[in-house]
Amino acid sequence: MNATAAVVLFVTIWFMVFFILLPLQLKTQGEAGEVVPGTPSSAPSAGGIGRKARLTTVIAAVLWAVIAGVILSGWVTLADIDWFGQLAR
Repeated sequence: MNATAAVVLFVTIWFMVFFILLPLQLKTQGEAGEVVPGTPSSAPSAGGIGRKARLTTVIAAVLWAVIAGVILSGWVTLADIDWFGQLAR
């Protein structure tokens, strides 16, 4: 795995984890009782984006280390997961 592939892998994992964490512990404006005029009551009142981004970075770093370790160790190779290519032949 070269440096570009490592960065792409990390960014992909980071965004996947971030989109999973976004709706967790979300408090809507309707639940808070403070609906801003012109917005729906389901809009978030305080998203905590900074905290979620930091947590995402930690989780993504751990997942990236595990996945990169598996790739670099050779434990799982492209030939192992290319079952579709084998079926087409």
